[in-house]
Amino acid sequence: MTTITRIETFLVAPRWLFVRVETDCGIVGWGEATCEGRSETVRAAVDQLAELLIGRDALRIEDHWQVLTKGSFYRGGPILASAVAGLDQALWDIAGKHFGAPVHQLLGGPVRDRIRVYGWVGGDEPSEVRDHVAAQVEAGLTAVKMNASGRMSPVASVAELDGVVARVAAAREVLGDDRDVAVDFHGRFTLANARRVAPLLEPYRPLFLEEPIVPENSHLIGELVRSTTIPVSTGERLYSRQEFLPVLQAGIAVAQPDLSHAGGITEVRKIASLAEVYDVQLAPHCPLGPIALAACLQVGFATPNYLIQEQSIGIHYNLSAEVLDYCLDKTPLTFVAGHVERLTAPGLGIEIDEQAVRSADKRGHAWRGPIWRHPDGSFAEW
Repeated sequence: MTTITRIETFLVAPRWLFVRVETDCGIVGWGEATCEGRSETVRAAVDQLAELLIGRDALRIEDHWQVLTKGSFYRGGPILASAVAGLDQALWDIAGKHFGAPVHQLLGGPVRDRIRVYGWVGGDEPSEVRDHVAAQVEAGLTAVKMNASGRMSPVASVAELDGVVARVAAAREVLGDDRDVAVDFHGRFTLANARRVAPLLEPYRPLFLEEPIVPENSHLIGELVRSTTIPVSTGERLYSRQEFLPVLQAGIAVAQPDLSHAGGITEVRKIASLAEVYDVQLAPHCPLGPIALAACLQVGFATPNYLIQEQSIGIHYNLSAEVLDYCLDKTPLTFVAGHVERLTAPGLGIEIDEQAVRSADKRGHAWRGPIWRHPDGSFAEW
């Protein structure tokens, strides 16, 4: 038996929560339980869930997932699901190292040899968007994602709508026809606004429109799906198969579970299988750290309906640390022609710089999302 002996958490810049699980045979597994703006709360949840794992066999991953997820009368939600996700990733990392194989091999073996990735671009004005997109193209990426807008009025003005179109048009101008742009609505749009702007974006053929409405209004997403030819995606704030089922039935084209929010590798694999039944592709949400990215890639190498992978190298959130700063060897997560080659090392396939993590945890972080308001003083989605 590979017995779990210690579980630790590390709150590290810029906004990540790492989980370290140690076993009696010396194998250590790493996971990422980041919940942006709420990681301190998740840290407390991991500490409580650790009571269910210490002294147990680390290789009973599915059984642990069932107990961690369903062992309390009150279940679900981003805090618990993120805590479970970090622990689950670490257990898969241990299993891979125990058997001397990358996680995707334990998931059934590779179905591809590389995974396409996309990067984020900013810019409030079309000229800024052009510059940022050009930089990503220069870096070798073949796809980018951009925010549709900042704060958006409940019923948008012509100027607001035209601004969205102008920025996407600027991105397409730089990308040409051989590269892709995805447009993230970030839940900032009402259904009415999303239905108005989607037809205006169709000439620029986005890869997908992401999270057009807030997840609480998922029952409305089918209205948008039926009103546009652009593929619609959502899922970063859905945490289980049960929460994904209604949007799959509504006709989304791309599911975007977050490996650090939706119960980890164990649950996302099941979400992927459910999505396949609805002819839906997977493109996991991951503006996070290296462990979350590695976990995503391991799922991707073993998942047939895997479209593309988000990654956050150079994203505006990463002010005090970058994605690869906590990796001893940056080579596995190096991009080659806009792709990541198949990870071959045991476990999650990356080696974490434990000394750097422990040092960063002493400094900690207190990242919080902004609070936006409309000109009249009322709350605005960000």
